Amino acid sequence: MNARMRGVIGAASVALALALIGSVIAYQPAGAGPLHDRAVSHDNHPAAPDADQAAAIAGQVGIQAASEFRANCRASHRAGNDPILYPDQTGVSHVHEFIGNRSTNASSTYTSLKAAGTTCDPAVDLSAYWVPTLYKNGQPVAPESVTVYYQGIHDMQRAVPYPPNLRYVVGNAKATSPDQNPSARWSCTTQSPSSRDFMNCPSGTKLETYLDFPTCWNGRDLDSANHKDHIVFWNGSCPSTHNVVLPRLEFLITYPVNGGGLSLGGTVNGVNVTNAPGYTFHGDFINAWDQPELERRVRDCVNAGRTCGTNGYPI
Repeated sequence: MNARMRGVIGAASVALALALIGSVIAYQPAGAGPLHDRAVSHDNHPAAPDADQAAAIAGQVGIQAASEFRANCRASHRAGNDPILYPDQTGVSHVHEFIGNRSTNASSTYTSLKAAGTTCDPAVDLSAYWVPTLYKNGQPVAPESVTVYYQGIHDMQRAVPYPPNLRYVVGNAKATSPDQNPSARWSCTTQSPSSRDFMNCPSGTKLETYLDFPTCWNGRDLDSANHKDHIVFWNGSCPSTHNVVLPRLEFLITYPVNGGGLSLGGTVNGVNVTNAPGYTFHGDFINAWDQPELERRVRDCVNAGRTCGTNGYPI
C-alpha cells in the first residue's frame, strides 16, 4: 500500500482513536534523564546496514501487504530509557516515546511486560514499542496516533508468529547523512512523496513516519550482539542462514504538527541531545503479545491472505 493510501488510513485511525480515548495523555517533561557518574558508551546502537541490506530496506517501500492484522496504539510515556541497548541503566539513553506497554522502562523484562497494561487495541498486545521523541521548536510532541501492522509481504503461507520475548532494533541512530539510514521515511498525510529527512508539511496536513522491520529470522536467537543480526531484510528471498519467515512489522505514526522546526531525541558525539536530524529515526520492539492470540492472527490473517482489524478477524 503506497504512502498516500497509508496517509488516508492514518487519518481515519486518528479520528477513531480520538473518539475512543476522549482524553489527553500526560507526559513527563523533556530530558534525557539524570546524569550518571560512570562513563556510558553510546556506541552500541546498530549502525548503517551493508549495501545488500540497504537495498533490501529501500525496496520495502514499494512492497504492498498481501495480508495483515493490526494494533491501534497510543504513546504511553516518555523517558531516557532503552531496555534493549541499556538494560538496567535508568536515564542513560536519549529520550524515547514509549508506545503500547505502559510499564516499559530500563529494567523491563518479558515477565514484567506481561504483568502490565497497554495503550493498544487489542489489549492482548502487551508488546513494548518505542521511537525517539519528536520535537518542534524544542518542545516534545506526542504522536497523535500509532498503527502497528503485522503484514504478509512474501511467502505469507510460511510466516510464523514472533516468538515470546523476540526483540529487535531497526534504523541507524548514528547516521550522519540520509543515505546512512534507509529505514527512515517521513511523509505528510494525504500526500505521496516521502523523504529520509523531515518533510516540511503544508498547512492542512500532518507529519507522519513509517518504519518497516525485517522478516527473515535465523529461527534460533531472540536477540543478537548488535540487536539486528538475528533477523535480516528479505531481498528477493530469505537467506539459508535466516530462512524462517516472520510477518513484516510496520509502524505508521502520525504527529499533530506540520512545517519546520523539527528534530529528534538522539545521541551526537556521545552526548544525548534533542536536536538530532530526521534521518536518525529508529525504532525498537519487544514481543509480549498473548501468544495464543498472536498465533491465531498469524494463522487466520497473514497465512490465510486476509486483511484483519484489531480484533484479529477479517474486515
